[in-house]
Amino acid sequence: MPILYRTRAVAEGGGRSGRAASEDGALAVTLAVPHELGGDGAEGTNPEQLFAAGYAACFLSALHLVAGRDRQPLPDGTAVTADVGIGPRPDGAGFALEVRLHVRLPGIEPERAQRLTRAAHIVCPYSHAMRTASEVEVTLD
Repeated sequence: MPILYRTRAVAEGGGRSGRAASEDGALAVTLAVPHELGGDGAEGTNPEQLFAAGYAACFLSALHLVAGRDRQPLPDGTAVTADVGIGPRPDGAGFALEVRLHVRLPGIEPERAQRLTRAAHIVCPYSHAMRTASEVEVTLD
C-alpha cells in the first residue's frame, strides 16, 4: 500500500508509567497506570485513553469524508465518543481491547445517520484495523 503519511512516537520508562512523545514534539505525555489496572493513581494518561482519542478523531474524520461525498456537510455538534476497555483475553495469553463508538449526528434523519455511520466504519483505518486484526510488524532495533 502506498503510504501517504507516517509518524513515529517513542515510549520510555515503565511502558504504562513513563513518557511518550511524537518525533515532532507535537505530542508529549506523561503515562500513568490507572487504579483499575493496579496503578497508584498518579497524574497522567494511558494507552487506552490515547487509543480512544485517536479512534474518535479518526472516525469523526471518516464521517466528514463520507458526508462530503454526498455534498451534505455534517451539522455542528456532530461528535464521536470512543469507549475503550481492556481486559484479559479468554485464552489467558494476554490482554484485548473492547471498543464501542457512540456517534452523535444531531438533526440528521436516522436512515441517513445509519448510512453515514456504516460508510465511515468502512473508511476509517482504525475501524479497519480492529475489524481485520491487522498484522503488526515487530522488529528489534
